[in-house]
Amino acid sequence: MKAIVQRVRQASVTVEGACVGAIGAGLLVLVCAEPQDDAATGRALLAKLLRLRIFGDEAGKMNRSLQDVQGGLLLVSQFTLAADTRGGNRPSFSAAAPPEQARALYEQLLQDARALHPEVAAGVFGADMQVSLVNDGPVTIPLGF
Repeated sequence: MKAIVQRVRQASVTVEGACVGAIGAGLLVLVCAEPQDDAATGRALLAKLLRLRIFGDEAGKMNRSLQDVQGGLLLVSQFTLAADTRGGNRPSFSAAAPPEQARALYEQLLQDARALHPEVAAGVFGADMQVSLVNDGPVTIPLGF
């Protein structure tokens, strides 16, 4: 799985004019499943997300995790993270998992996240989404599993 993690002051996802997911301070995570991924890959990503120390402590150092600060977690499926542009100017997305597999992995990731963290919001798999955010820092970190 690939992910882009953004520390945010707030973030939301809108589909067809309706807000489908929103958080205050926390993490907005764009997630892309790849063909070799399975539920264990998603659990490893989730463990990293919940424990990644990118929130400031009393001294202002990035030393606190999402769990430490009890921030929100907004997970958004984003197959375009698998883009390969080496062959020209039009990206290839063949490195992304097929839609059926990607949907199942995303839904499992959401289920696992909701079981482990009190505030989890989500986008809509396969939908045309508008994502709004106020990046805090800015802090943006790519992850790969």
